[in-house]
Amino acid sequence: MIIKRVTENDKTGDFINAEFSDYATDCGVALNYDEFCFAAEDDGKIAGIITGRAYYNEVHIGDLIVGKNYRRDGVGSKLVAAVEDEYKGKGYEKIALTTFGFQAPEFYKKLGYEFEFVREDKDPKLSKYFYLKIIRK
Repeated sequence: MIIKRVTENDKTGDFINAEFSDYATDCGVALNYDEFCFAAEDDGKIAGIITGRAYYNEVHIGDLIVGKNYRRDGVGSKLVAAVEDEYKGKGYEKIALTTFGFQAPEFYKKLGYEFEFVREDKDPKLSKYFYLKIIRK
């Protein structure tokens, strides 16, 4: 057997999906898997993107990136709201995310996300903050 770095493709994706799904079934858990990517566009130009995946009873926001020229214009809030709206009433109970100290801890607090804990780093900018929000039905 060899171990090597590969690029995700249909072959790797099919393996991940099949094994992830089978394992959940074997454990008596509903997988409820869904990947997402929402884009904010301004005259055909991307202003921001939010990505992540939902599985079991949780939605996880992976990345929220807003273009430099669109920051402080409400783009990030609208993208987060799009995810929240998408998963209301679909069996998911919470939205989880992480952010670094230099990124957006206060932003998520303003959106109603509850601070769970921080994994401190010697550089406070690289301390990792964990947040959670219960999805209201």
